[in-house]
Amino acid sequence: MSEARAYHHGNLRSALLERAERTLRERGVHALSLRELARDVGVSHGAPRRHFPDRGALLDAVAASGFERLARELEAAVSAAGQGVEARLQALAHAYVGFATRDAALVELMFATKHREGADDVRAEADRSLAIALEVIASAQASGELVAGDAEQITQFAFATLHGLATLANGGMLGGEHVDDVVTDAIQRMLSGLRPR
Repeated sequence: MSEARAYHHGNLRSALLERAERTLRERGVHALSLRELARDVGVSHGAPRRHFPDRGALLDAVAASGFERLARELEAAVSAAGQGVEARLQALAHAYVGFATRDAALVELMFATKHREGADDVRAEADRSLAIALEVIASAQASGELVAGDAEQITQFAFATLHGLATLANGGMLGGEHVDDVVTDAIQRMLSGLRPR
């Protein structure tokens, strides 16, 4: 069966979102159009409008789907890491930077869309991802592994660091260093400043 006809009845929305992510990855956000997606998936040009009334709705759905997948990957990484703040933060950091470097165009769309007026679903999914990191920080503070303080501010600082590292990696600006080594070192340095003295 061809890729264009690979979706099953009732799964058109999923098929459109998968194809939209692929187009985004291969050709960028400007190449996304409802008409082209319909052609690629093998449906009439009006069929996508049943799920996405316009291109903006499509972009919101792609961004929300990206944040959903990111949250699942972060949750899985943290769960697999076991106990201890260092193991949990390292797992979270590597999962986030891995996601952001594998799907740079998607991450760019996710964060750009998150701030658009009316993108409440996107913001809710973004907050869910951030909440995973917040839980790791707050839990480590409660157990005495990290200093007391505003857990939200510490989480924002950690998240900004990771997002910045991913941006540097995507721009080829890490000077030849392997991104995993940079992430590991960044978390170790961050923890050295956050551990109780």
